[in-house]
Amino acid sequence: MRIKPRTLLISLTAAVTLYALLGFLLLPALGVYLINKQFEKRATVPAHLEAIRFNPFTLELTLRNLHMGEPDAPQVAFDRLYANLQADSLWSGALHLRDVELEQARVQVLFAEDGSLNLTRLLVLPEPEEKPKQTEDSGPFPLRIDRLALLGNSLQFQDLRPAEPVEFGYDAVDIQLTRLSTLPEDNAQMQVSARGPYGALITWEGEVRLLPLKSSGRLQIDQIHLSTFWPYVRDHLPLNLGSGDISLDTRYELDLAETTELRLSDTYLQLSQLALISAGQPSLQLESLEISDSTLDLARREARLGRVTSQGLQLQASRLADGQIDWLKLLERSDGAQQPDAAETPQAAPEEDSEPAPPWRLLVDQAQLQGYRLQLTDHQPSTPVTIEVGPLNLSLNDFDSQSEGVFELSLDTLLNQEARLAIQGTAGINPVRAALQVETGDIDLTLAQAYLAPLVNLELRSGRLNSQLQVKLDQLQPLQLDVGGQASIRQLHVVDGPAKRDLLKWSSMDLNELHYRGSRLDIGRVALQQPYVRFIINRDMSTNFSDLVRAQPEREAPAAEGEPFGIRIGGISIADGSANFADFSLTPNFATGIEQLNGSIGTLDNHRAQAARVDLQGKVDRYAPVTIRGELTPFDPLNSLDIATSFKNVELTTLTPYSGKFAGYRIRKGRLNLDLHYRINQGQLQADNRVLLEDLQLGERVDSPDAVDLPVRLALALLKDTRGNIDIELPVAGDLNNPEFSVMPIIWQTLRNLVLRATQAPFKFIAGLAGGGDADLSQLGFSAGSSELDANATQVLATLAQALSERPQLALEVEGVGAAELDGPQLAAARLERELRQLAASEMRRPPEDPSTLELDERDRRKLIRTLHEQLQLAEPEEWQALSRDERTEARSQALIAHWSDNPVALRRLAQQRAAAIKDWLVDEGRLEPERIHLLDVDETGKADQGQIATRLQLGIR
Repeated sequence: MRIKPRTLLISLTAAVTLYALLGFLLLPALGVYLINKQFEKRATVPAHLEAIRFNPFTLELTLRNLHMGEPDAPQVAFDRLYANLQADSLWSGALHLRDVELEQARVQVLFAEDGSLNLTRLLVLPEPEEKPKQTEDSGPFPLRIDRLALLGNSLQFQDLRPAEPVEFGYDAVDIQLTRLSTLPEDNAQMQVSARGPYGALITWEGEVRLLPLKSSGRLQIDQIHLSTFWPYVRDHLPLNLGSGDISLDTRYELDLAETTELRLSDTYLQLSQLALISAGQPSLQLESLEISDSTLDLARREARLGRVTSQGLQLQASRLADGQIDWLKLLERSDGAQQPDAAETPQAAPEEDSEPAPPWRLLVDQAQLQGYRLQLTDHQPSTPVTIEVGPLNLSLNDFDSQSEGVFELSLDTLLNQEARLAIQGTAGINPVRAALQVETGDIDLTLAQAYLAPLVNLELRSGRLNSQLQVKLDQLQPLQLDVGGQASIRQLHVVDGPAKRDLLKWSSMDLNELHYRGSRLDIGRVALQQPYVRFIINRDMSTNFSDLVRAQPEREAPAAEGEPFGIRIGGISIADGSANFADFSLTPNFATGIEQLNGSIGTLDNHRAQAARVDLQGKVDRYAPVTIRGELTPFDPLNSLDIATSFKNVELTTLTPYSGKFAGYRIRKGRLNLDLHYRINQGQLQADNRVLLEDLQLGERVDSPDAVDLPVRLALALLKDTRGNIDIELPVAGDLNNPEFSVMPIIWQTLRNLVLRATQAPFKFIAGLAGGGDADLSQLGFSAGSSELDANATQVLATLAQALSERPQLALEVEGVGAAELDGPQLAAARLERELRQLAASEMRRPPEDPSTLELDERDRRKLIRTLHEQLQLAEPEEWQALSRDERTEARSQALIAHWSDNPVALRRLAQQRAAAIKDWLVDEGRLEPERIHLLDVDETGKADQGQIATRLQLGIR
């Protein structure tokens, strides 16, 4: 049947009208109704869609004003969703959308404390129906979108799972994709930008392929605050974040087709103003860290850092009392917190064919760290040791963690703001090796005191280490280390612990041509400037060196392997050395000193029986020259020795304690000349000893159980020649390998036989002293506690010097006098002032060379006097409690003075100083020969006369 055109036109018009009504009106209204109906049925929060617009002719769909959640707090909402369907979707086999736009979308992502997500609870979905298993993967739904745009959206994020909630939001989130497709080999162009609070910005541009999932492009992150995400870190690392921003700019390639492959290139990372703080924990602050021109390959496990620059790190780190490093302990604790209980964790069976992943490879082209400051504290010693490192500058070039080559290294820094450390050279880690130039300057050796204290009973007061070394490390196992160069230790000062008196010191010790390798140390030459040593024999015959080494727990000594450690010193030079010797086992006490010691010692080698040349010159008590010359093998002295020692013009009065103990008499005056020549060859001793005593006179008798039972005065008188001298030859010979052979008993027996022979010649006589003088010149007055010459005394000495110059045959005898009644309190007061300044200097990091220059205010004096009073354990009477602070300080001061007033050693020393002051003036100012002036044994029982103590002078014949 033929349809009329009119009928066809009416039918088409009706169909189009019906289609339009369905598309424009019915379907949108029905859609809004059904969607809102489903919201009422399944939504767990208020949900509503306001309107749907659909153009059936252009296939454009628009949804407006979706809102899910409370009116003022939507969890999911948008103002407009627009999609434009293309007609070719009917025959192309894929859903084709030309444009998809989402405007003003607002999403809240909320994780509760139990880990549940709010978005999964917005709708109650029906249980899925079971579908028959498909034998083949049908793949994703075919979809192609020419343009997808998300405009002006916002995201609010909250996570309550960490101990401190994580909250942040991003406004103005814009995303645009072109040619998005689920079809194979189709790529989409992507642009993403998001702005957060405080100027944070995320920009992402690139390509995305969904099948297989691949992406490449550029990601920029600018000024992201670390505090936003720090609660996640703090749950594992108990440190608080004070501040910190991070920025990132990188190109990337991501491929998830088979494995996870991620490659970053042209990467720039900036970390700024980082501050980690925590009470009772180490802290860290970093001004800036920039990493540029870098790459990362996840599949190859390789990271290359092109340029690393960092400034302003401040780090505090400590070694705890148990030996652990606080930062490492903190990290270990954080790792342990992440591990579940082993009893509750199922153990996965290891795969037989699995291989461990290769280690990461790190390459650093150039790294520069500047202005770093580290505070390192060691709490393991009883007294914590703190070292401040900085500003530290480190430069590193061409580092490769897997290369067998070397990289360049340069470091310079200060230690405790004074000492300098500089390291420059090359190093490698496969294997570990290094070739470095190490330079140190003014390293404070007192830092070692806390580590020395448990081992030795001494105190290192000062010392500075300087060095220029070449360090070469070839391997660690076994250690192959080669160190060469030179080093010096300046201003060393060591005191013994109990007495707090000088033990060892020097102005400088230079070690030249230093070379250490393996089991041998070679030193070309050792130069000592102004060395000093103090040796004391105590009343119980122990020495000040006896108790220096503290007792340590017994440990099994390791078995010796191979040759002993080799030491070779090419030579030792000594300039202006000195030493003090005292023997407190004698009554009276004996003390003397060696000054102006100069000379050299030749090569010392413990692996070669090579004789070392010795050539030393010095003086005893300033005026008596001493020489030591010859050769010896220091590590095997019985093999070879040829040493000649000479003492000239030694005042015998210094030996009074020994003459009193062994001879039974004091020495009134006299001089000793001693020439000793010892030769040893293969243990055979040949010694030639010559003793010359000039003008020896004995003093009063001393009761001593060790004195010889011989007529000593008669023997000495008979042994004197016509010039009043005693000249004795004492040859000694014997086998030192024989344990029964001893040198001193032979010498003593020889002397005894000589005295016996002398006493058998009674007709030999020698005349004694004869002299006189003006009564006005017979004595000099000294103020109490002083050895200073006043104007009256210098006038007397000037007159006396003139008289002696005119009478060269005369000699002067000086007898120092001390009065305990008047000198004792003054000496004690002076000692109090010295002790106060020495104690103050001991508490200073860098004490002055002369503690007497210290100025003490009243507060310091009060504290130091109290400390001395407590150290001496002096009792404090109860009535002191009622005294004021100043009165109590004065009482303690007087108690200390009273405690030290009765000090025979100090009184004797003062008397000696008075006699020495007179001799020094006559030698230096009066121009008299020192040989003409004799110092007699002092008188410690003098009396005061009109407030002064008189030192007696006597004339003698030369």
